[in-house]
Amino acid sequence: MVQSQANEPFVEPPVDQIPIISRAHVEAMETTDAEEVWVGAGMQQIMLQTVGRKSGKPHKVALPIWLDPDGRPIVVASFAGASRHPAWYLNLADRKANPEVFVRDRRHAFWAEAHILQGEAYERVWRALTADRPYYNDYQSRTERRIPLVRLVERRPASS
Repeated sequence: MVQSQANEPFVEPPVDQIPIISRAHVEAMETTDAEEVWVGAGMQQIMLQTVGRKSGKPHKVALPIWLDPDGRPIVVASFAGASRHPAWYLNLADRKANPEVFVRDRRHAFWAEAHILQGEAYERVWRALTADRPYYNDYQSRTERRIPLVRLVERRPASS
């Protein structure tokens, strides 16, 4: 996965529009591998599928992915600095409902274990992320919650 440039233009949508935009983005991801669908705001995009912690139903969301200095994929549960965590994060944090999550990028699909970063690992990745993508500092300034960072560790390929 290639990291795109951080200076590509990005217009931040209102928080209440993010789920609507994500649903439309997922629909596009399910029909094409076109670059304009899978690369945006200077970042590669993925489709993440979790199981609802309350509903037990599958939920799909489109997310930007950032590669840490070791090349490992990170998703950021920023929700544009909203006061609450995004639903996808709450779902994957429930290990009983989501011991693994389904991830699809432009080229392949796989099952991953979601590692929520803590301690020094969090601090190191946050510093590198915000040096590359400073707008995440702005998101953090909007909320009292600590914005979670999640490393997606591929465990096995998804069957076609």
